[in-house]
Amino acid sequence: METTQLHRGRLIDHLQLVVHDLEISQDFYTAVLAVLEIPIVGTTENYFWADELVVSSVGSPAAQGVLTGRHHLAFQAKDRTTVDAFYRAAMAHGGRDNGAPGERAYHPGYYAAFVLDPDGNNVEAVYHGEARRSAPSVVIDFQG
Repeated sequence: METTQLHRGRLIDHLQLVVHDLEISQDFYTAVLAVLEIPIVGTTENYFWADELVVSSVGSPAAQGVLTGRHHLAFQAKDRTTVDAFYRAAMAHGGRDNGAPGERAYHPGYYAAFVLDPDGNNVEAVYHGEARRSAPSVVIDFQG
């Protein structure tokens, strides 16, 4: 039996999406991230963030007046039920179907749903199947 080992949390420090309408995007991401048990940890007039994801208005200083364009981002889900709930929440909060929940051929047990967010980004929730994690997450403590 071949073993596949996935490493997460090593490649991307953070991702910024620049959106047309921050309020609409905040409603969408608040709903889908709540299902995934990822809290919005901060908000300002020009952006909000949750873990590695920062969503900014086009008018924010960091955006420099430029939208980021279409991206694909995938969130890890703890089980198939969470993938299903992610899809329902996304559809109820301005998302558009881009692939209903189901198994995909990427590897055995890959169960995912795809939606387009209000700006057309392809947002996925994926459950990779039964697996053992070496740690629930990477924890970084800053010395002050």
